[in-house]
Amino acid sequence: MELRQLEYFMVICEELHFSRAAEKIMVSQPNLSQQIKLLERELGVPLFNRIGKRITITEAGNLLYEQSTHIFSHLKQAQESISELKQIKGGSLTIGILPGDADLMFNSLLLDFHSTYPNVSLSLVETIKVAEQVIEGDIDIGITTSPNPDERIVRIPLFHEEFSLAVAKNTPLVNKMTIPLKSLQEMKTVMFPPDHQCRKLIDEHCQELGFRINPKIETTTLSSLITMIEKGIGVSVLPRLLLENLPNENIQTIKITNPTPSQEICLIYRTDKYLGFAARTFITAIQDYIQMAKSNTLTS
Repeated sequence: MELRQLEYFMVICEELHFSRAAEKIMVSQPNLSQQIKLLERELGVPLFNRIGKRITITEAGNLLYEQSTHIFSHLKQAQESISELKQIKGGSLTIGILPGDADLMFNSLLLDFHSTYPNVSLSLVETIKVAEQVIEGDIDIGITTSPNPDERIVRIPLFHEEFSLAVAKNTPLVNKMTIPLKSLQEMKTVMFPPDHQCRKLIDEHCQELGFRINPKIETTTLSSLITMIEKGIGVSVLPRLLLENLPNENIQTIKITNPTPSQEICLIYRTDKYLGFAARTFITAIQDYIQMAKSNTLTS
């Protein structure tokens, strides 16, 4: 079995058409068909069902495709690690994060990281399916709420995140030190949409108290949410750490009680993922960043 044959096989699986596959990898169709026949002969099973001009993948073909994906993933990781030997402090990294969190929470971190490691290429992806995309290999590292136990995922705790009420400083609420969560049902709110993890957490707590919030405005963009709070359009429930590090003097943070919504934030990556220079350095950087943010909160 040759790597070239596996490469040909995977392209056919993706295209489900021999002619298109041949065009994509720039080989003749007879040569492509011959290589697949040799592979099937070596394995002793058909990999495709040929129905006229249509083809489908057999059960054996699906199994080979899954294992081939792992093989080429490991080869890519080997190439990246070897590349690091030739390019010191280089590499690339794709980071998945929940929508809204990237707007203000990680801007400073990313700027500092790029300044320190300009040869590292960073790609930040906002997604509500962080864990799923880490497992699928679409992103290298995820920053998200603690996922369900999964042997395919390594989980590194980052911090315990509590939520507070964010209000404009020109409202009567600024005189309050604490406020019970149930008071939210009487307020005009602006929030993330229902599928956002932060909103899901708040909705769960509110439902346990017997009510539902009906925001006046919903947005996936944290910066627009902050603007609406500042202008007094509505109040919002957001991570306390984020609010207390927010460079905005027109917004007041009030502690929420009975209960205080909270969740665990962690960094995740695939168990079989090779952590190159970019990933290892970023993990250290975000851990240092979180500690600094906590220190700033305690001393402020």
